[in-house]
Amino acid sequence: MIKRVAVVVVAVAVMATVFWAGGDKAPDQAQAQTPITRQADGSLVLALPGVTQPVLDLYEDFDCPICRELHGKVNSTLLKLAAQGRLKVVFHPVTIFADEPMRSNSIRAAAAARCVPAESWLAYREQLYGMQPEPHGTASGFTLDELVAAGQKAGVRATGFDSCVRGQERAAGHLKDNPQLEGTPTVLLNGQMLGDLAFDPNALEQVVAQLGGTYLES
Repeated sequence: MIKRVAVVVVAVAVMATVFWAGGDKAPDQAQAQTPITRQADGSLVLALPGVTQPVLDLYEDFDCPICRELHGKVNSTLLKLAAQGRLKVVFHPVTIFADEPMRSNSIRAAAAARCVPAESWLAYREQLYGMQPEPHGTASGFTLDELVAAGQKAGVRATGFDSCVRGQERAAGHLKDNPQLEGTPTVLLNGQMLGDLAFDPNALEQVVAQLGGTYLES
């Protein structure tokens, strides 16, 4: 059962400054060396070999404006922590919306992302957030043509990608695995709900440092 733990916030306030080795390495360069694998439920695991703790689970809806805000604030931090062996990140693309057109927009985007090979998924995810329909609730956002074009921009060269996206071949699987959540983004660190703390990259680094993990020198 998910619990919201206030003590995590207290811990952030009392922690000393954390210094990172290899901090001059750009996040995109660092994450390129970090293996990413797709799980049976459609989630993506970003972690160096042997890193099992701590675990950050990020549940995100690609049509969710607050998810895009979170992405803009902490994505580079998550990639850096994973590349340094300090964190195992599990991305869970979900559909939270029940109303149209947001629900269909979300399903199209999430299904298309499942058509992308794992090694290209982070780049495709970046494209999706960059093309999120505006204003929120725009009808026919994330069109099939746009989703295919996003794959080209992300460097997806997988055979059958276009037909997979246009046929929404992964939509049924996405909906089958879609969890019941109260909202997105939902961010858990070792099973504890982070809430607003997840939007602060410095605080997030400090909490992860307190939990420990495998720190690999850059």
